[in-house]
Amino acid sequence: MRKIAFTNAKGGVAKTTTCVNVGAGLALAGYRTLLVDCDTQGQITKSLGIRAGEGLADLVQGDAGLDDVQIEARENLFVISGGGTLSGVKRMISRRDMRSELVLSEALEDLRGYDFVLLDTAPSWDVLSVNCLFYVDEILIPVSMEVLALQGIGDFLGRVNEVQQYREGLLIKGIIPTFYDGRVKKSAEIMEQLERHFPDALWPAVRYNTRLSEAPGFGQHIFEYARRSNGAADYARLAQRLAKGR
Repeated sequence: MRKIAFTNAKGGVAKTTTCVNVGAGLALAGYRTLLVDCDTQGQITKSLGIRAGEGLADLVQGDAGLDDVQIEARENLFVISGGGTLSGVKRMISRRDMRSELVLSEALEDLRGYDFVLLDTAPSWDVLSVNCLFYVDEILIPVSMEVLALQGIGDFLGRVNEVQQYREGLLIKGIIPTFYDGRVKKSAEIMEQLERHFPDALWPAVRYNTRLSEAPGFGQHIFEYARRSNGAADYARLAQRLAKGR
C-alpha cells in the first residue's frame, strides 16, 4: 500500500485537482485508491459530487471507526472526507504533549486493502500537515506557473527536509508543474527554472485547461467530464507514471 501526500504550503496550485484526478486515473486503471482529505475546506467530496458524512475528524477524535468514514465515490475510488471540523483536530494535536506528530498515523494505523492512499493536505504548514508527512512515504508537490509559487517552493522544501531528519524514508517523489501554458512566456521561463533546479524530480506538466476548473462544479473528475481534453490526457499520464513507481 503506497501512501502519498499531495502537498504545498502555497494555495492555488491545483493540489486538490491533482489529487482527485490522479486518484481517479489510478482507480480507472484498476487500482483500489483512497483519497484522504486533510484540508478544512473539504474540497474532495465536493469535487466528486458526494455527500460528506462522518470523516477524518471523527476518526481522529475517536467518534467513528475506519469502516464508518470510508465513502465509496466511484468503482475503486474511496474517500475519507475533511472539512471545517478538522480545526478541532488541529487544536487537539497542538495540546498533545508527546508523539503529537503521529496522531494521524495512529488513526490510520489499521487501514488496509488499498493499492494507493492519497492525502490532500491544506495549503499551509501546520500541525496536521506535519502529521501527513509522518504518515506517508512519498510526496508529490504541485507547483503553478507563478513567480510566487516558484519562490515559495524553496522554503517549503526546507521544511520538508526538517521533517525528513525525523521521518526516515520520506521521499520527495516529484514536482508537478500545473497551469502550464506554452503560449505564455512566463510559463516557459518558470518551467526552465524548475528544470534547472530540479532536473531529477520534475514530472510532466499539467497544461492549462478550463475543463479542469469546470469539472468540480458538476461533481465529476476530469475523465467523466471531459475525457478527451488535455487535462484528462495529462492526468492519465501522471497516474500511469505513479503506478509504474517512476
